[in-house]
Amino acid sequence: MRDFRDAKAMAQTLREALNARSVSLTVGESLELIAKVLGFPDWNVLAARIKAAGQEARKRVAEPARDAASDAAANEVEVPTTILDRYAGTYQFHDAVFTVRRDANRLTARLSGQGSVSYRAMSETEFAGADVDVKLRFVPGPDNTPATLVLRQHGNDHTMRRIDAAAAQELERAIKDRMNSRSASPGSEAALRRLIEEVAAGRPNYSAMSPGLAEATRQQLPRLQRGLAEMGPITSIAFLGVGAQGQDVYSVWHEGGASHWHIALETDGTIGSAFVTPGP
Repeated sequence: MRDFRDAKAMAQTLREALNARSVSLTVGESLELIAKVLGFPDWNVLAARIKAAGQEARKRVAEPARDAASDAAANEVEVPTTILDRYAGTYQFHDAVFTVRRDANRLTARLSGQGSVSYRAMSETEFAGADVDVKLRFVPGPDNTPATLVLRQHGNDHTMRRIDAAAAQELERAIKDRMNSRSASPGSEAALRRLIEEVAAGRPNYSAMSPGLAEATRQQLPRLQRGLAEMGPITSIAFLGVGAQGQDVYSVWHEGGASHWHIALETDGTIGSAFVTPGP
């Protein structure tokens, strides 16, 4: 789409169009007309504005703006490896495992079924993803060994408790067993149906959700409600399998469309996590 910087090309187009209708304009006249159409008093003012815009563009190229990654790198601090070693370990993320390791003077971490991410230290307890918009905050216990780890992403906090290696292995084994058997968690389909219907009606039951999911739902409710309401009532739900983090994956068909849902229940039956992607 053209703007004021294309004034000369616009003036040429105007002259050609008028000449085709036996209306003759000089170059100067067409430039003056274009200047007035664009809201400038005359061509001289518009020409000066075009020149200034070119100088601003060249300055932006010569001095690129800092992005979030470069700012994070500039703010990186050095944390003793003895402290990093205390943070290394396994943490429970719903039904999955979040594994933290020390790699030289940095931390790396991976969630079950995903690749490793490197984290820069922003302080002695806070770390930022090198290539992803994720932040970690370790909460030290009485002996300075963290009992919990808070992961922040998309404005939402997810608190993970520290678990030992045996518990982590059991979680990973349970995910693999369920993926192989393609067995849904008892109650997840009914919980998903209730969640979708309540959100579509604008009345989510936040008490049936984990604190993190409840907060995310509050923030996204207008968009979620609008999208689900537009698709209409549910006509069928089909279980597709188990995701890499242990969520049950469903295809949900509505009268006006379909979507894919990932849902994981806590041991008390509350919904620990849930998210939707377009389908089918």
